[in-house]
Amino acid sequence: MSIADNIISLKKETDIINVTLIAVSKTKSEEEVMEAYQAGQRLFGENMVQELVEKYEHLPKDIEWHLIGHLQTNKVKYIAPFISMIESVDSLKLLQEIDKHAQKHKRVIDCLLQVYIADEETKYGLGFDEAIELLRSNEYKALKHVRIRGVMGIATNTDNIKQIREEFYELKTFFDGIKQSYFRKDSYFDVVSMGMSSDYKIAIEQGSNMVRLGSTIFGERIIKHLKNN
Repeated sequence: MSIADNIISLKKETDIINVTLIAVSKTKSEEEVMEAYQAGQRLFGENMVQELVEKYEHLPKDIEWHLIGHLQTNKVKYIAPFISMIESVDSLKLLQEIDKHAQKHKRVIDCLLQVYIADEETKYGLGFDEAIELLRSNEYKALKHVRIRGVMGIATNTDNIKQIREEFYELKTFFDGIKQSYFRKDSYFDVVSMGMSSDYKIAIEQGSNMVRLGSTIFGERIIKHLKNN
């Protein structure tokens, strides 16, 4: 199947259950992004700031870009003018930096708290206690140019479906808890971003309403390129 076919098929699957599809376009060419765009996809996720900025400059301006990779504070200024959502907020310091640059551009930037749920030391994210501490802090309450929309998490890279299911369940339970405690009156706090190509069906089953898919959309083309070389 082509990239366009994959997008059409996935959007049928996700739209009907109100799950937002993020096409993860990291390392993909602008031509590949455009194939997905022409099939109706408008939300794309990137890991690296430099690659994201280059694609933003060259591609249609109605694309909504999500930063889904680890973000260093000194890189915030490059994406602050245009980014739709930063899904990988893992510290108060980073949130403060986003707020500072959003203010310069007279914007409010949507963010997700990246919560550490995996049994892997290589993953980034706030612990459950750290996320609560952040939300309770006066420093967070002083920020006027960021809007916490929800949470994001990455499950352990494992074939153990039970473990993945439990990790996603924990994150959704945590979302429900902080929604009740800190965002009860805020209808905008509504995003649970969890699930990638290998585990998105489990994530949806556990309450995800935003999935980040790369190889499920773009993977077949990579295989064709390898065969042709």
